[in-house]
Amino acid sequence: MKGEHLGRQATGTRPQTALVLADHSKPGAREVSDQLLDFLKAHRLERVALETNLRAFDGHKERPASRSVAPLDFLPDLVIVLGGDGAILATARAFAGHPIPTLGINFGRVGFLASVPASHWREAVTEILDGRGVVEPRLRLEARRGSDVNHAPIPLALNEILVHRAAVLGMITVGLFVDGDWVTDYRADGLIVASPSGSTGHSLSAGGPILLPSLAGIAVTPICPQGLSYRPIVLGPTSRIEILVRKASGPSSLVVDGQSTQALRQGEKISICVHPAAYPLLTWSGLDPYRRLRERLGWSGVMQPLEET
Repeated sequence: MKGEHLGRQATGTRPQTALVLADHSKPGAREVSDQLLDFLKAHRLERVALETNLRAFDGHKERPASRSVAPLDFLPDLVIVLGGDGAILATARAFAGHPIPTLGINFGRVGFLASVPASHWREAVTEILDGRGVVEPRLRLEARRGSDVNHAPIPLALNEILVHRAAVLGMITVGLFVDGDWVTDYRADGLIVASPSGSTGHSLSAGGPILLPSLAGIAVTPICPQGLSYRPIVLGPTSRIEILVRKASGPSSLVVDGQSTQALRQGEKISICVHPAAYPLLTWSGLDPYRRLRERLGWSGVMQPLEET
């Protein structure tokens, strides 16, 4: 629910069915997926399935089964993703209406969402199968476009909602409103509304703050604003955000998690709020979240704490 505690929680349950989503284009993922399937079957789960077509998985239930992809005709208790953060985003989108506890084994380049190193997959999976899994509920964002029902549905965002100029040249002017109050107008390349999960992505590259997953906050970050005084702001989980496209020197777009794009018209208003249900991302209790930040962002300086004197 909005404003709920988003800190780490114990699952307390043992999964009986599992789905493995493996991006075999990642080096090493195919070998680990084979080992993982044997590992899960050895633990006598009632049902285990493998899916390798991650790009099409969010439409899996609607498309006919192919020879290379087994049909998914059940709702698993556990999803294990072998890939990067993009694969986690696709999984969260596929199970948006029925969030499934999801563990990400990192075979990508960064791995904020797919947090478990590939070298520790056995420890992490064993913990979950024993009912000792650790879940990090991740805040999600939902957006609506005015009252025109002819628009395509907007997917829920695990990371971010972006309003930006689609043209190569020119800028976009957008007005930001929070709880009905006008905040300011940005003349910029775009505006990012990010969840804590998304705060370490596009928003961070644009100068936004890092929000820990346990913080139920929303970061609003302008992209290359025309004016040095513009700074990112952090809003609370009950905030009602509205973005008005005042003027655009060319086409403008609404982008959700970098995976869904819709064209916007001048004068349109986008409403954004926190979705009532968080997404249950699983992690491994042996992980240090701050070490994850140090390693993923390449922070230099003192990598180990100084000894107290």
